[in-house]
Amino acid sequence: MDHNPLLLDGAGAASDETGREERKPGGWKSMPFIIGNEAFERVATYGLTANFIVYLVEQYGMRQMAAANLCNIFSGTSNAAPLLGAFVSDAYWGRFRTLAYASVTTFLGMVVLTLTAAVPQLRPPVDEESGQPLGPSGAHLAILFLSLALLVLGAGGVRPCSLPFGVDQFDRSTDQGRRGLNSFFNWYYSISTAATVVAMTAVVYIQDSVSWPLGFGIPTALMLLAIIFFFAGIRLYVFVPPEGSVFSGVVQVLVAAFRKRKLRLPAPNDAAEQETLLYGNHARKSTVVMKLPLTLQFRFLNKAAIVCEGDMKEDGRSADPWKLCSVQQIEEVKCLTRIVPIWASGIICFVALTQQWTLAALQSMKMDRHLGPSFQIPPGSLGIICLMAIVLFIPVYDQILVPMATSITGVEGGITLLQRQGAGMAIAILSMVVAGLVEKKRRDSALAHGGADGSSPLSAMWLAPQLCLMGVAEAFNAVGQVEFYNRQFPEHMQTLAGSLFHCSLAGASYLSSFLIAFVQKRTGGPGRASWLDDDINVGRVDYYYYLIAALGVGNLLYFMVCAHLYRYKGTPEPEDGCKDIKAVL
Repeated sequence: MDHNPLLLDGAGAASDETGREERKPGGWKSMPFIIGNEAFERVATYGLTANFIVYLVEQYGMRQMAAANLCNIFSGTSNAAPLLGAFVSDAYWGRFRTLAYASVTTFLGMVVLTLTAAVPQLRPPVDEESGQPLGPSGAHLAILFLSLALLVLGAGGVRPCSLPFGVDQFDRSTDQGRRGLNSFFNWYYSISTAATVVAMTAVVYIQDSVSWPLGFGIPTALMLLAIIFFFAGIRLYVFVPPEGSVFSGVVQVLVAAFRKRKLRLPAPNDAAEQETLLYGNHARKSTVVMKLPLTLQFRFLNKAAIVCEGDMKEDGRSADPWKLCSVQQIEEVKCLTRIVPIWASGIICFVALTQQWTLAALQSMKMDRHLGPSFQIPPGSLGIICLMAIVLFIPVYDQILVPMATSITGVEGGITLLQRQGAGMAIAILSMVVAGLVEKKRRDSALAHGGADGSSPLSAMWLAPQLCLMGVAEAFNAVGQVEFYNRQFPEHMQTLAGSLFHCSLAGASYLSSFLIAFVQKRTGGPGRASWLDDDINVGRVDYYYYLIAALGVGNLLYFMVCAHLYRYKGTPEPEDGCKDIKAVL
């Protein structure tokens, strides 16, 4: 891609550096390869990670809470890596090369992890008397961490680039291209969800009931197929070259504003007049960008566009972007600044989701997981209840709830994007309260009627209500976040927008690890068990659920303040000259 890169012009056609037309976006012709790659990649990665905590406990002899912490750290790092992947993609490699390198890296990580299951010497030895693994040595952990590091690097490239690369294949300047793009989003998310369901049912069942080597080997083979599918469509793809890192543009605005901090803004209370007196060049080379009006919010940044002697070239461009930035650049930085507080509020909501997935699997290991006389649900497959709740609720939401809400509020979509996120947070709090009540019932049942292994005769289906509520919460909050970021981020920051959502999941995983360590330290001690004891029948996981619910209440109040103060992208300054922030919901 470094040689003769293809550029997308305003009409959506691709051209080389000389302007000669080379290739037009293929649209649906290239979709089987991109969506096929995504489907196989989803089955592969979720097939490995959905049941990972069970693998660590049963095959590596890890303590349950240590395994839960490792899963949280791995999940957090995997979701933080897309931020680095987005930077590399936008600044250096472009989406295709980033996807290609990341896919191969993911495959190598899966090969190493599969070898840990297939080669006994790569796992801890088993005690002959108890039949339990003795615990991993430093060498065993080194090989395990090598596989996880490769998987993290792969996730960092695949997650922020997969969806935007598919979007690049459609000509958004035509009605046909826009219709195809809408269908692409539907098919992309539908097939991704279906692939996740397959991974959490068929693949997890093979791991639990047949063998771990086969259960890991199948996803690894599917990842190889995903790579083959991806490269098979190379002659159809349009390659959009990197435009440079968005982070450098943000820093340029901050530096220019700091350098000119002592200057006075012209027309300080009139945004429209001030905009005419500032540097307004906002052209970009390969992206159709929505022009943003100047606002008085974070007005100190506006000083970066004050034109001083020697700041401009003869052709009207900035002579030094570290001294003079355009109004467009400044408003794009403001968009990012406004989004960060909203983004931070999503982390606590995802803590509830993270803990539901991890602790529900551990709870189910001490419950009756039978469906019928012979079939037993694998612990790692319980999350399918949450996914099915999402799949079933979204059509109800779109077809029934949205029209009803629209007729009442008059707002397109029934409620705003921020209100949708807030509703998800409220339902997540409710799910944690229900989870606490169910856990108390499970624990009481285990203590009163548990067998020798401390298992409760209570059916694992008692966990279904909390998981269903969590699915509905995710349908509101997570989907609302994705749409919010894609609509509110500037057009050339779409890769960053995708990575920011994963960073919310990363923050939730890291915060979950901190909460587990904090609760274990503060609630445990000489003569008393921690709430999160390795024996959950001795611990009080229900209290931990209530703690997360209390944090969720505080987070919801914080979010309501942020939402009240938020101004949507492109909203012009109020005519009355009101300073700073206008409440927009």
